[in-house]
Amino acid sequence: MRRFLLAAVMFGAVCGAQAADMPDLPILRGAFTDGLTTVNWQGYYIGGQWGYGSSDEDFRRVPSTAPLLQGLLTDVEREMGAFGSPTDFGKLSRRSSGGGAFAGYNSQWDDVVIGLEASYLHGGFGGSSTTTATRSSPLPLSDGYFHQVTTTSQAEISITDMATFRARAGYAYGSFLPYMFGGFALGNADIARTATVLDVTTPGPLNPPAQPPTFGSAAVAQHNHLIYGYSAGLGVDMMLYRGLFARAEWEYVRFTSSVDTSINTVRLGLGYKF
Repeated sequence: MRRFLLAAVMFGAVCGAQAADMPDLPILRGAFTDGLTTVNWQGYYIGGQWGYGSSDEDFRRVPSTAPLLQGLLTDVEREMGAFGSPTDFGKLSRRSSGGGAFAGYNSQWDDVVIGLEASYLHGGFGGSSTTTATRSSPLPLSDGYFHQVTTTSQAEISITDMATFRARAGYAYGSFLPYMFGGFALGNADIARTATVLDVTTPGPLNPPAQPPTFGSAAVAQHNHLIYGYSAGLGVDMMLYRGLFARAEWEYVRFTSSVDTSINTVRLGLGYKF
């Protein structure tokens, strides 16, 4: 029994000496429980951005161009019957790109970041929809000619500038700030409806002299028209060096007007937080 107690005492003394000689490892101080250092995102910031995306136009609410066409047709051409105009120009999608800037202010509580931001993009978003119809007279009309009349109707929207004003909410994680946002949008657009008539004649049995084709056009346009809507999206900011940060973002913008337009863009940016 005394031999067992003596061995236990000697073993404890050796283990205590080895523990005293061991280095003060960070793992023994709870290094694995230490959190990441959070970047300070509070304050004003400004930056530039470039975006690429698609715009989807719905022309089904565009008024008919029939009044424009009727004003272009001559009395002889009206003998061929009513020339209608489609009231549904359909939908289309178009891709484009643009550049701009952003600026805002962040408030931060621990890891939670709340802010307000204005974002601007200049580009060439929009598109046009065109329909064409051709009618021919089976018999010579009162002027002695056969007529082949082609009518063309077009609806178009061009959005050159758009700005969104959003509220942001994010969560700071190390050097990254993932966020989501929502707000309202304003745009500067040209919206137009155009109608054209082309009449090609052929001499009838009475052999009147040949005539050159006749052409006429009319348009109704709104230039620099203010359109409005809303925006929403997701993004992430990454602090690079001191106040310099990079940004990647997706934004959805919906404008409501006579041409409903939805614009989806992905954006890359570089900014500086003061």
